Amino acid sequence: MSSLKLGDKAPNFDAETSEGKINFYDYLGDSWGILFSHPADYTPVCTTELGAAAKYKDEFEKRNVKVMALSVDGVESHKDWIKDINETQNTTVNFPIIADKDRKVSGLYDMIHPNADDTLTVRSVYVIDPNKKVRLMITYPASTGRNFKELLRVIDSLQLTENYKVATPADWKEGEDVVISTSISSEDAKSMFPKGFKEIKPYLRMTPQPNKKD
Repeated sequence: MSSLKLGDKAPNFDAETSEGKINFYDYLGDSWGILFSHPADYTPVCTTELGAAAKYKDEFEKRNVKVMALSVDGVESHKDWIKDINETQNTTVNFPIIADKDRKVSGLYDMIHPNADDTLTVRSVYVIDPNKKVRLMITYPASTGRNFKELLRVIDSLQLTENYKVATPADWKEGEDVVISTSISSEDAKSMFPKGFKEIKPYLRMTPQPNKKD
């Protein structure tokens, strides 16, 4: 059983999917990735989630993000289920769904939690960066659907903080002020953050989002 942690290399795998056989690393290429699991095909919450993910295609593309889903059912089941998703969610599923009947990928990513259910995957979601490092892990119970706006928010934060010495505060959204890293002196911050900053406490300094055009 895997025990993946933040910063670990995301395990690579080959898998049969609704779009044919795919190597995970090849599929991601130089993109960011979201890998998320579903307890089973033809389950109501999963149907809404896959529909939601499909509707966010343009938002994912803007952020250079590729999506891949997983369920422990087989390819033919996936293909039939996709028809239901497209019909009921008024969308078109535009990403592959892994057929993980042997639980190989589920094991690599620790997606089965025996105390919750010893055969079905929980709602795990991983965000993976272009270097194939795991940058986010969230596990929801089977009864609770995911919030895709939150995944976009986290990716915005990860991509921003990758390039600037900042962190994003509670409830931050794209365009809002950010926190200057405590490793930066206030003297250095003057040149690094030309939009200026507000010092609330020596360790709490806020500055406008540095990559946001005025």
